[in-house]
Amino acid sequence: MAATLDIRRDVILKPYTTMKCGGPAVFFAEPDSADEVGEAFGFAAKEGIPVQVLGAGSNVLISDKGFDGLVIKIGRNMSAIDTVIRDGVGVISCQAGSTLASFGAECLKEGLAGAEFCCGIPGNVGGAVYMNAGAYGRQMEDIVTEVTYWKDGDIKTVKGSDAGFGYRTSIFENMEDAVILGMTCEVPEGDKEQIKAYAEELRQKRVNSQPLNLPSAGSTFKRPEGYYAGKLIEDAGLKGFGLDDSGAMVSEKHAGFVVNSKGSASASDVYRLIRYIQDKVFETSGVRLEPEVRLIGDFS
Repeated sequence: MAATLDIRRDVILKPYTTMKCGGPAVFFAEPDSADEVGEAFGFAAKEGIPVQVLGAGSNVLISDKGFDGLVIKIGRNMSAIDTVIRDGVGVISCQAGSTLASFGAECLKEGLAGAEFCCGIPGNVGGAVYMNAGAYGRQMEDIVTEVTYWKDGDIKTVKGSDAGFGYRTSIFENMEDAVILGMTCEVPEGDKEQIKAYAEELRQKRVNSQPLNLPSAGSTFKRPEGYYAGKLIEDAGLKGFGLDDSGAMVSEKHAGFVVNSKGSASASDVYRLIRYIQDKVFETSGVRLEPEVRLIGDFS
């Protein structure tokens, strides 16, 4: 069968990330099916190059050197959402490329309660499942009943209860050459007006407390047990701090976010600031912050 997947060369990844920095991918593909995901891996195997799966680019920092392999972008080509309501429970099937905000909006439209936390989280469904994304006391683990993924040429499924969900992690984090294709969730029907009001309350909390108007990768650090990363950073005197005038700085609104305030900071600028924050917080509190943002490429 003739190849159908469009594989491009030397694609700059900066526009594909919410931090708005990053170098080129040697090869880049946006599949629209599991078959094309398999085709992409076949191409990479033939070329003898590594593969990096990229979703909405909202929780990653990509090196200025880019990625020396094939980046598989799971996005709008794989973003269908289907909802069936049975006996007061909504069963929602989402492809991995649909945004978490779209999934949350679908739940609001159908009057389904329990997914309001998704409405304001940047990123797509695949990435949210991969890292068990969450906010305001809820996470994907609470609603996901099944995950579909591609691995070794086959489409496989795993129950949500067997997906190894933990704080910002799942079994997929340690599963080599696997690509999440979609999820199935179950959420109960509720009072539509109450659901909308709660979603709006959470949205307003985000607007008031997070730097949504500036490029960032979301929360930069994981929450250390017994502490809050933002509070530790603020206590270290780093709120609004930048190492230089690159534009990479700790948000003045929420110290847990590193932002690209001018849109011109490089990945190296952001990375140096992250390392500085870790050292400074450890110096002042004895707590070593662990990045929540995932590093892609060479930062040596």
